[in-house]
Amino acid sequence: MFEVQDVRLDPVSRRTWRGGDEVVLSRKEFDLVHALIARAGDIVTRDELMRDVWHTTFWTSSKTIDVHLGWVRRKLGDDTRHPSLITTIRGKGLRFETHTPVGEGVS
Repeated sequence: MFEVQDVRLDPVSRRTWRGGDEVVLSRKEFDLVHALIARAGDIVTRDELMRDVWHTTFWTSSKTIDVHLGWVRRKLGDDTRHPSLITTIRGKGLRFETHTPVGEGVS
């Protein structure tokens, strides 16, 4: 079981909660959140996500990640314009925040 901020994720049952409410995620959405929350606080590169979530090392566009990330942010109730759970670190990757981020360079 992973618990970061007010998000809980159970990899065994493949269930996710935000606060006390269960959040229903698709298989890929769950895998994306799992890959990020398992390394909460660390930057996870898009290459790592493509390898670990989509099981490929060949890709030409990160739109797949962006689309799934948008769905995940909406389902978790994270502000898509100013996210506090999963932030994009420009030029580096994504990070599941262990606390609400402050400062520049994140979105």
